[in-house]
Amino acid sequence: MLAIIIPYFKLTFFEETLQSLANQTDKRFKVYIGDDASPENPLELLERCKGKLDFVYHRFGENLGGTSLTQQWERCIEITADEEWLMILGDDDVLGENVVEEFFKQYNTFENKTNIVRFATVSHDYKKSQTSKVFTHPNWEMAADSYFRRLIELTRSSLSEYVFKRSIYAEYKFYNYPLGWHSDDWAWLEFSNGKPIFTINKSIVSIGFSEISLSGMDNNNELKNEASLKFYSNIFKKKLSLFSKEQSLELLMRYEILIKKNRSLTVEEWKLLMHKYSLNFKLVPFMKLIRRVLFFIVKK
Repeated sequence: MLAIIIPYFKLTFFEETLQSLANQTDKRFKVYIGDDASPENPLELLERCKGKLDFVYHRFGENLGGTSLTQQWERCIEITADEEWLMILGDDDVLGENVVEEFFKQYNTFENKTNIVRFATVSHDYKKSQTSKVFTHPNWEMAADSYFRRLIELTRSSLSEYVFKRSIYAEYKFYNYPLGWHSDDWAWLEFSNGKPIFTINKSIVSIGFSEISLSGMDNNNELKNEASLKFYSNIFKKKLSLFSKEQSLELLMRYEILIKKNRSLTVEEWKLLMHKYSLNFKLVPFMKLIRRVLFFIVKK
């Protein structure tokens, strides 16, 4: 019923990840490991896991995560069987021992009411050996509200803390943003499909953070910014109606600021902002936008 999928590449913290799976108090899950042609061979470690963990290991012939992280996730999902629920777990992330147990304990509560289940989290900095506070969430929350709380830094979010239905994944798949940055954020907006996200706060997923993790790297900010611009653009085109007026105005402002970090806005981008501000009209924000547009025209 539950597939835990690990797109494997780095051995550094992989043992902790596997040990957390072996420690699960409920064994009703199967692990699928998709090796992204890693130069770091995990076979010796996996040999020690035999008898402790029900897993399938598949090594792909070519590295895909380096060019498209979402396509690596998707081909890892393809090696699974027919489990109804899927979790994609990072190779440096760790599950609390009762994650699977609580998932099945709560199953009757969320069955047929949601497409997405998530757990409470902590962020663990491997380099500093520091662990953050526990981030919990409302038991039920719409995906747009969840993302907005993250945007304004009231919470955090990572792919590993979510479980989602195979059927809804098959309908939408993952959007291929650069580096997979925001691909999970976009997935929850789509996968939720009008239903709220259900949270299990009694179980904790520890999200690894280090200089080798995507979030910890600072040499790819240009690609991250490119992904963010595309993500915002997609929201404005397809998902803005999911957000309240106040949330929409904040998203529009963030989009404008992000563009201005690198260049001036184009005429088409100003037109887009004018249109979206009009649809979410509030006098003060709209007049401030008009002033910025006039400044752009005069400067040009």
